[in-house]
Amino acid sequence: MPAVVIIGAQWGDEGKGKATDLLSSRIDYVVKFNGGNNAGHTVVIGDQKYALHLLPSGILSPGVTPVIGNGVVVDIEVLFDELDALIARGIDVSRLRVSANAHVITHYHRTLDKVTERFLGKRQIGTTGRGIGPTYADKINRVGIRIQDIFDEGILRQKVEAALDQKNHLLVKIYNRRAIEVDEVVESLLSYAERLRPMVADTALEIHQALEADKIVLFEAGQATMLDVDHGTYPFVTSSSATAGGASTGSGIGPGRIERVIGIVKAYTTRVGAGPFPTELFDASGEFLRANGFEFGTTTGRPRRCGWYDAPIARYTARINGVTDFVLTKLDVLTGLDKIPVCVAYDVDGVRHDEVPVSQSDFHHATPIYEEFDGWTEDITGARTFDDLPKAAREYVLAVEKMSGARISAIGVGPGRDAIVVRHDLLG
Repeated sequence: MPAVVIIGAQWGDEGKGKATDLLSSRIDYVVKFNGGNNAGHTVVIGDQKYALHLLPSGILSPGVTPVIGNGVVVDIEVLFDELDALIARGIDVSRLRVSANAHVITHYHRTLDKVTERFLGKRQIGTTGRGIGPTYADKINRVGIRIQDIFDEGILRQKVEAALDQKNHLLVKIYNRRAIEVDEVVESLLSYAERLRPMVADTALEIHQALEADKIVLFEAGQATMLDVDHGTYPFVTSSSATAGGASTGSGIGPGRIERVIGIVKAYTTRVGAGPFPTELFDASGEFLRANGFEFGTTTGRPRRCGWYDAPIARYTARINGVTDFVLTKLDVLTGLDKIPVCVAYDVDGVRHDEVPVSQSDFHHATPIYEEFDGWTEDITGARTFDDLPKAAREYVLAVEKMSGARISAIGVGPGRDAIVVRHDLLG
């Protein structure tokens, strides 16, 4: 069976968890392949709302094996807190698998993340302060701690000592903070070993065997394409590969296995943190989107920056990821608007750009060129077929589909698990 990848096609918070949940009855594995607890999925099942940060959203689906891949950075304390919260609500979490090669977020990574961000002042990136960037930096610098190291106290101690030799100099001499004791870190990590051990596996091998056995494996990206460390709005990005290509390196499967890439895109655009955002709104329309869409971060609680749909970004993410299908979420949020603008191109110093400019400076100064579409007032949360939608809503979907580089195969029309209109089979 082919592997299927779900990616965010904007700056995150597009509703990837809901798309995963939509497919849950047909898939066998859900693999998170990048990021850490710096992003979140909100999934609504009946009258129950679940906010997940580190765990794959497939953990909520009976019979699905959720996997934390080698490309993820794991805060073990957060992992167990999330698991305990789900257990308390009657969710079976016994199937969870964690890659032995995933890197571990430690106390010193969180500390460094916070102090370095504050040190940047007005040049802050807007990180979540959860240690994600410093952990990935240690991974690349080959001084990281991996999950498997926790089961060998001698190796763990050697690695923590090597890491703190440098980091304590930074903390004490540059940031005027106290040094972190090696024993403090080692003892904390060792305390998780026995509970963690049954979950840890060679997940790359397990995923390969699942695909060979004709299982359907869904790969779930954290963050989104415009936050990808290579292809996003650098330096205002995350520290990992949030694109479809990251599914291969972050899980250990060959790229030839991937045949479907599902891009999740909101019917408008949001962003959390600093960085360019051409369609951002600072008026009543922005407040309308924020209030109606409940646009506050699942992980941070920060209000999201809101703007109109950006078609050049959708085309860019379709191209970068090889998107085969889009899922358009939160169409219901636009209900009640008289006119709905869509960004179709940018103006940069009097020059029209139909695609995302390669220059960061040009993109930062890009002014959106809009085309307006008629709005609708009818409640669409009960729609279950495309024809159930009002004419104006159908025309809006068809218009953005034509601009976005791939077909729109499903449409989110409300927060509920079943509030979705399916136009094409996402797996076929």
